[in-house]
Amino acid sequence: MVKRKFAVIGLGRFGAAMATTLISLGQDVLGIDSDPDHVQELSDVVPHLLVLNASDPKALREAGVGDVDVAVISIGANVEASLLIVMAVKEMGVKSIVAKSTTEVHGRILERLGVDRVIYPEREAATRMAHSLVVPNVIDYISLSSDFSIIEIPAPAMFVGKSLRAIDLRAKYGLTLIAIKRHVDGRHTTSVSPSADEVIQPGDSLALVGSNKALIALERLVIK
Repeated sequence: MVKRKFAVIGLGRFGAAMATTLISLGQDVLGIDSDPDHVQELSDVVPHLLVLNASDPKALREAGVGDVDVAVISIGANVEASLLIVMAVKEMGVKSIVAKSTTEVHGRILERLGVDRVIYPEREAATRMAHSLVVPNVIDYISLSSDFSIIEIPAPAMFVGKSLRAIDLRAKYGLTLIAIKRHVDGRHTTSVSPSADEVIQPGDSLALVGSNKALIALERLVIK
């Protein structure tokens, strides 16, 4: 895994989770927040933390934000501050910018400012919850666009004991298998892009990508 430099600006619940997860993945993280309490809460986890007003372009530049590979703007409630920070980071030439948004209008403005990825945490969480309520066996759900998604589901009983070649997900179901998760010797293992000869075992879960229509059709098989 390539190690990159991240700046996480705004260390509320979303920003704190982002920063700590990036650290756990071995990345270099600079955490910034104007609230000393937020910074203090992460002091044992994130090595590089600063208390400063991120709306001040000079302060951001002096903090070294212009030298990071990715800037994550996790300030959603204060729209004005969010936009000012995005513009400042953009002017510094940061290669990739990710920003949190709480409304569609805010999100559209962020996109027009050149943000590479706009995240709607509450909407995405609600979408995952809706899928889990409609299809209780769905383990996880990630929307890629209005038409395509990724789901993780328990392997349907009709797949168990068969090879991926025999199941032929792409031809028969219009889906692509990303990975198989399996419980082996008391621990979970993940096989990414498994070979066509891989045989589905009882207890396996499948990570699949495809059109929402194709995924829903397969979800129904899980319910049976």
